[in-house]
Amino acid sequence: MQAHAKGSKELSVRRVTEGRDLEKMTDWMYGWWGEKEGYRREAVRCYLEHSLQTERLPQTFGLYLGEELIGMYQFTNEDLFPRPDIYPWLANVYIEPGHRHEGYGSFLLSTVRENAAANLASPELFLFTVHEGLYERFGWELAEVIDTFLEPRLQRLYRLKLR
Repeated sequence: MQAHAKGSKELSVRRVTEGRDLEKMTDWMYGWWGEKEGYRREAVRCYLEHSLQTERLPQTFGLYLGEELIGMYQFTNEDLFPRPDIYPWLANVYIEPGHRHEGYGSFLLSTVRENAAANLASPELFLFTVHEGLYERFGWELAEVIDTFLEPRLQRLYRLKLR
C-alpha cells in the first residue's frame, strides 16, 4: 500500500477483501464493459465478489480517497481470450469519472509494480489497451500490437517486468 495526503484526505491503494464496495465496483464494471459484452449485471457482480482474494488470483486493489473508493485495478489469470498463453494480467484499471484528470490515475498506476511483485510469483505482468504513452511512464514496454477480436480490434499489448 502506498499513501499520501491529497488535501485533507489520505489517498491510498489497498487490497479489497470484503464486499463493502462491491456494488460500486459492479456498477463501474457493468457500465464500462459488462453490458456491452453481453454479461448480466449479476454475473459481473459474481466475478467481482470472487476477485476479493488474498492468496490467489484474481485480486482486486482499490484506490481510496479517505474511506471513499474512487478507483481500482485487478490482477487476473486471464483477460484476453485469444491469448491464454500469457498471464498474469493487469485488468480493469478504472477511475471514477468525477475523479479523473486530478492525478489519481497516476497515483494508482504507480502502485502496480510494488503490489504485483509482492503478490504474484510471475516475473512479469501483461495488459492490453488502446492507450499509447500512458503505461510507458510506469515502466511498461510495448510487446506487440495484437488482434483482440474486440472493438477496436487492434490494441497494444504491454509487459511489465517485476523482477
